[in-house]
Amino acid sequence: MILLKTGDQIDKMRKAGRIVAAVLQLMAESIRPGITTAHLDELAEHEILKSGGVPAFKGYRGYPASICASVNEEVIHGIPGDRILQEGDIIGIDVGAVVDGYYGDAAATFPVGVISPESERLLNTTREALEVAIGKCRVGNRIGDISHAIQSYVESRGYSVVRDFVGHGIGRKMHEEPQVPNFGVPGTGLRLRSGLTLAIEPMVNVGTPEVEVLANDWTVVTKDRKRSAHFEHTVLITDDGPEILTVLR
Repeated sequence: MILLKTGDQIDKMRKAGRIVAAVLQLMAESIRPGITTAHLDELAEHEILKSGGVPAFKGYRGYPASICASVNEEVIHGIPGDRILQEGDIIGIDVGAVVDGYYGDAAATFPVGVISPESERLLNTTREALEVAIGKCRVGNRIGDISHAIQSYVESRGYSVVRDFVGHGIGRKMHEEPQVPNFGVPGTGLRLRSGLTLAIEPMVNVGTPEVEVLANDWTVVTKDRKRSAHFEHTVLITDDGPEILTVLR
């Protein structure tokens, strides 16, 4: 865990975050029925490189692609390939970029064409849970306040949060301390300080919270094969409140 103490450090994190945000905007414009997840990966990698970043995921612990592309019941870490997206699918895109040794990480789940009202509600709930969590990212609060905000919001809407995978600190490494679970008790855990950067990422299931990892040792799916959604931002804690780094400016 590092605390960002200089303007130069923060600027590098902001640049990495802007690149990630630009990729997600490109994904929103590109996702449609008939496109393959491999093509989305190619588009994302090109965008990262032309913007002056390095794909953070490619080669990380042996991961083979620049994005994770998780469709329907796939929660996270879906590997891009020759799968063709179909009308009514939902797809979670997770992407990271490195700029001068500093990382940005974000995710969003997108509709493929027209999706069902049930899937639309799942996406909205997960996005809103992230927004609620970011509201808790204030100096003096604790990690448990963020975690509880996600869990309570999601469960009030009739969904479940994934417990086997969590958000995390981020900065000079992709994954740093502290862990940021999507469930927890308010008033517990690390106290938030100015300069701390967190990757907050609700993973929300229609059914039970149980998940399993497929034979490729990467892709995480819901155990009951019901749909899941994933949204994530990299957030800087400041004395003036949370600053979302993974947005276009």
